[in-house]
Amino acid sequence: MKSKALVLLSSLVFAGSVFAQTAATPDYTLSYNVGVVSDYRYRGISQSRLKPALQGGVDFAHSSGFYVGTWASTIKWIKDAGGDSNVEIDVYGGYKFNAGPVGVDVGALRYFYPGSSLGVNPDTTELYAAGTWGPATLKYSHAVTNLFGFADSKGSYYLDLTATFPIGESGFSVTPHIGYQKVKNNSAASYTDYSIALGYDFKNGLTASLAWVDTDNNSYLAPNGKNLGKSGAVLGLKYAF
Repeated sequence: MKSKALVLLSSLVFAGSVFAQTAATPDYTLSYNVGVVSDYRYRGISQSRLKPALQGGVDFAHSSGFYVGTWASTIKWIKDAGGDSNVEIDVYGGYKFNAGPVGVDVGALRYFYPGSSLGVNPDTTELYAAGTWGPATLKYSHAVTNLFGFADSKGSYYLDLTATFPIGESGFSVTPHIGYQKVKNNSAASYTDYSIALGYDFKNGLTASLAWVDTDNNSYLAPNGKNLGKSGAVLGLKYAF
């Protein structure tokens, strides 16, 4: 009788172990995020006329490595350019895998500006490939359409290097970044951007960040003459669930 009890107990422990392992590795995850920033900077250039922006997204990731997602933000630059859109909607999908010690991410991203009504359609499609080794990620993005409303700019690209360094177990991290945006057939619009960000993870889905952002280009101007690529601090708060 005692041996049967031991067998039953062992079976329950084994079954619980298998269940725990299965529960820890779901076939897919579905996550959401919402946030606010004091200035929506993309590749160093303000998309919100140096003003705050609301943002949010949804991501689906499969255990095979495939993923899709969408993200949106309020913007001002389309209206500043004479158009009629106040939102950017991004749709993307790709595949992540490991090649030895390098994490590889390849995919496509489409930027939509509904009802933009600009002379050159600002909707943009990019293909990208990124490699992560240790704390650093090198990424190349290639436009297969005109880039953000620039005429005859198909084939433009963006190359960036970003690293994230956790500060012990404090929840803080430091993220330096440098990138180069090449706008094909428009050297005046091409530029290098830099940033360094301090992030804090509250461990409950909430993260905060403070970044210093700058570019070497003074040609991106708001209607009031303000330089949209000037150096400045950007505060951010995001909640993921």
